[in-house]
Amino acid sequence: MSNRSFMDRRTMLRGALAGLGTSVFAPIVGPGVFARAAQAAARDDTDDRIMVVLELSGGNDGLNTVVPYADDAYYRHRPTIGIRPDKVRRLDDRFGLNPGMAGFERLWKDGQLAIVHGCGYDHPSFSHFTSMAYWHTAAPNSGDDYGWYGRLADVMAPTPRPNFLIDIDTTQSLAVKSRVHTPVVFDDPDKFRRNAYREELALIDNVSDAPTDNDARRFLNDVARSARDASLLVRDAWNRYRSPVDYGIIPLGLNKVAACIAAGLPTRLYYVAYRNNAFDTHVQQSALHQRLLTYTADAVLGFMRDMERLGQADRVSLMAFSEFGRRVPENTSLGTDHGTANVMFFAGRQVRGGHYGQPPDLDGLDAGDNLVHTTDFRRSYATAIDGWLRLNASNKVLKGEFETFPVFG
Repeated sequence: MSNRSFMDRRTMLRGALAGLGTSVFAPIVGPGVFARAAQAAARDDTDDRIMVVLELSGGNDGLNTVVPYADDAYYRHRPTIGIRPDKVRRLDDRFGLNPGMAGFERLWKDGQLAIVHGCGYDHPSFSHFTSMAYWHTAAPNSGDDYGWYGRLADVMAPTPRPNFLIDIDTTQSLAVKSRVHTPVVFDDPDKFRRNAYREELALIDNVSDAPTDNDARRFLNDVARSARDASLLVRDAWNRYRSPVDYGIIPLGLNKVAACIAAGLPTRLYYVAYRNNAFDTHVQQSALHQRLLTYTADAVLGFMRDMERLGQADRVSLMAFSEFGRRVPENTSLGTDHGTANVMFFAGRQVRGGHYGQPPDLDGLDAGDNLVHTTDFRRSYATAIDGWLRLNASNKVLKGEFETFPVFG
C-alpha cells in the first residue's frame, strides 16, 4: 500500500470512529485478533513492563505537596498557607509530605516512592494550555505533531498493535497522539460502544463477514468490526473485575487500568488524568489542595496494592506530573498563582525510593518570585523510557539526549 493510500485510509478510519461514544479505537483488525495479539505479546516480549502516567492537571503546588519544612524561607513566603512542621508527614530532616498524603507516606516507607525535584523547562509558560502542550509533546517552546507517549508507543511497536496504548478520559490527550497507533480512549467502560439510535444498534453490531471485492465496503466492515471487538473487550474486562482493595474516594481511573491489566490486555502504556484543571488553586487553597492530594495518594497506593494482589507489581510503575508548579509567595486570596518548577513522582515495587534532582533555592527566585528549575522534566521521561522500559531509545522519542536518574535497578 502506498504511503498516500495508507494515510487516506487512516484519515477515513478516524472519521468513521467518531460515532463511538467517548471513545477512539485501535487500528483495523479482524475477529479474534485481540486474543491472538495478547498471546503474541506474551510469546514475543521478553520484557513486558507496563508504564502508567498520571496527570495532575491545573498546576499542582509542589511546595505544599513535598514541603521543605526545614527551610525558613518557605514560611517567610507563605506565612498563612505554609504547612507547619508539626503537621507534615516527615520523610527526613528536610522534607515532609502534605498531611493528606498518607498513601504516599506508606509508599515512601516501603521504599516504593521516588521524588524528582525542580522539574521544569527554560522560558516557562504560565498558560495551562501552552505549558501542558509542552509537557504532552516533550517539546518546550516549540511543539510537535505527536505526543511523547504516542511517539514512545511508535518506538515500542513500529507496526500497529491492538490495544497497545490506552487513554482513560472523556477525550484523547495530545500526549498519546501517535503516528502509528490509534489509542483506545474511554471514560466509562459500561458506555464504551458505538453510539446509535436503538433501531440501528442491531444493524451496527451485525457486521458482515462475507467476502467482498469492494475495497470500500471491506474497509468499512473492518472499521465496524474493530469498533465492536474493542468495546466488547474493554466492557468485558471491567465487568469481570472485582477487587477488595480500597482506592479511596476517587480512584482516578486507576481501577480501570487495573481491570485491563487483570484481563490480560496487551496494553503497555496507560494514561490517566485529573479533569477540569482540578489543581488550579488560586483561592483558599489549603483545604482543597489537601483533599486533592488525599485522593491522589490513596488512589496510587490502592493501585499499587492491587497490582500486588494480581501478581503484577513487578511489571507496573507509575509516573505523576503536573504542567507547572505555583508561585512561591502566597497570594492575597490565600492561594497560589501559576508558577514554574515542580516535583514529579515515580511509584512502584521496582522503584528505588528517595530524592532525585536538586531542590530549587527558595532564596534564589527569579524576577517573578518563581522557582528556577533545576531539572529538565524530560530527564524524568527519559528515566521512564530507558530506566523502566529498558528501551535505550529516549533520544529518539524525546529528540535529544537527557540523562536518566537511577530510579530503577
